[in-house]
Amino acid sequence: MEKYSRAYERFKKAYRKFKEVIDNPLFSELFKEEFIIEITSKRFEYTYESMWKTIREFLRLRGIERNSPKSCFRELIKEGVISIEYERILSDIILLRNTLVHVYDEKQAKEIYQKIRAKEILKTFENILNSLEKEKP
Repeated sequence: MEKYSRAYERFKKAYRKFKEVIDNPLFSELFKEEFIIEITSKRFEYTYESMWKTIREFLRLRGIERNSPKSCFRELIKEGVISIEYERILSDIILLRNTLVHVYDEKQAKEIYQKIRAKEILKTFENILNSLEKEKP
């Protein structure tokens, strides 16, 4: 349970930091676009990583072993913790994260940045966080 609690707290902190960079209009006034893209991308990546690892620990406490993000997300839906409506956006999030790791082109980085700023991504992270808060592993 302690491992899950630590993972959950990391996910919550990562989510708050990602939300901060998405919701704060001052970032665009204070920093260059290149820096904003980089920090937003890193915070997205960290939120994604901490989210799926928290879900993995949550499932382990229920006696379910899953070792990939996709299988963890599917199992979370199967367990009824989140609804099936999140399946598509979670697939999109996986694709964005996997693409982001291998981006070396500024144009492609900007395109991904625009996608990760989508409110449905932030809303998905928030919903999973809240759902895990309500559920008992």
